Amino acid sequence: MTDKKKNILAVALELFANDGFNGTSTSKIAKEAGVSEGLIFRHFENKNGLLHAIVQQAVERIHILIEPILIENEPKEVVRKSIELPFVVPQHEYPFWKLQFKLKWENDYAGDKMQPFIEKLTWAFAKLGYEQAQEEAEVLNHIIDSISAGILREGRQSQENLKEFLFYKYDK
Repeated sequence: MTDKKKNILAVALELFANDGFNGTSTSKIAKEAGVSEGLIFRHFENKNGLLHAIVQQAVERIHILIEPILIENEPKEVVRKSIELPFVVPQHEYPFWKLQFKLKWENDYAGDKMQPFIEKLTWAFAKLGYEQAQEEAEVLNHIIDSISAGILREGRQSQENLKEFLFYKYDK
């Protein structure tokens, strides 16, 4: 990927995260990135193509984040690593993840990116003897999602008590 293309993506990410997808024009992205609007269209076809490229980055980053959980073979470790998941995201990546939450809430771009994660949690809860392993996995996924949003809004420290509570709750 060229430096100009990377720059366009970085600027679009920042503007989409701050001003929203609908509130950001390709001309504004071009101006902020120091490129022509035509170059954006050449690389991404249109604004939706640019958004799609950012969403594809999310798929790759999510896979990198959840891979240690997916390869874990100890059920208790799967649960522990899952609880820690929102706390391992580097702070410099927060704008990227804020945009992902906005997209999920506004445009239903969530898809099934987290399905392998939920399946692994279901497996772990089943191995740990939970009667409703699937439901427990979905509940924990929703809690982790909520904690992630809290971290993005208020910082890691604001959610530490919930992390400790979840460690206590799931320490069977």
